[in-house]
Amino acid sequence: MSSDLPNASSSSISQSHDVDVIVPLDAVGEVPAVRKIGLDDLGYALKNGIDDFLAMPTHAVFLGVIYAVVGLLLARIAFGGNLFALLYPIATGFALIGPFAAIGLYELSRRREAGLDTHWLHVFDVRHSPSFKSILILGAALLAMFVLWIALAQGIFIEHFGREYNATFSQFVNDALNTSRGHQMIVAGNLVGLAFAIVAMAVSVVAFPLLLDRNVGVAAAVATSIKAVLRNPVAMMAWGLIVAGLLLLGVIPLLMGLAVILPILGHSTWHLYRRLVEADTRERPQFKPRSRPPRYAADFPASLFVRSSVAPPDAE
Repeated sequence: MSSDLPNASSSSISQSHDVDVIVPLDAVGEVPAVRKIGLDDLGYALKNGIDDFLAMPTHAVFLGVIYAVVGLLLARIAFGGNLFALLYPIATGFALIGPFAAIGLYELSRRREAGLDTHWLHVFDVRHSPSFKSILILGAALLAMFVLWIALAQGIFIEHFGREYNATFSQFVNDALNTSRGHQMIVAGNLVGLAFAIVAMAVSVVAFPLLLDRNVGVAAAVATSIKAVLRNPVAMMAWGLIVAGLLLLGVIPLLMGLAVILPILGHSTWHLYRRLVEADTRERPQFKPRSRPPRYAADFPASLFVRSSVAPPDAE
């Protein structure tokens, strides 16, 4: 399909490398228009996501490793025991929190698309966004869904194998694939996980990039995301299968493959958003950080409590 995205090489963009702000300052009341897309647009998003990953590999892998390691640690601390029983739920659960975890990757893709500096520190620029609180609220909701999913997955495992089940990884795989209780666990777990994944994708696939790109609230962002899914059911179902398949590949070995898969999906989601939602053609305002007065050692500790500088008296 043809794209009417704004020209990334325009002089107005290239001249604001250090002052580009994330979103327009004026709040947007209307729900953005959503496009009809096809399967070729999914290929476009993945191709550009891989290009972004290859162009910005160091910080992308760094962020991906953090997500993978944190997921392992959280599961270990929360549930203990044999961690391999939760590898599959954790991997699929990343589809729930991935849109929020990738918020910094969206910003890097946005900056690269606009021809701006893509230093990894720009992943923290989201804090300047007027939609920052909305991003945190929606992120907290997805995190709660992730925790609930892991708890339910643990409960399904215990229901079929018992709390005292202790086996090697190969024994567990054999029991899961070759016994009736294993088959029942797989069916129940996948049905529950599918329900979680559908809800999470519907409310977030467009919401986070939109919150990053524009000054909208949680309700407008979620409504736009659901609208995009309902208008493109086949394409979004295919996208969900792509995400699920890549996340499964990321499980090997010990979730470390997610260090590559998560950044690629994060960058790709930004480009998918650009295909799904009509672009905002308004000029982006400049972000001007507040100037901070110099602090001197002689003023310690009083300088720690100075919140604003006092302007010097006017010269006579």
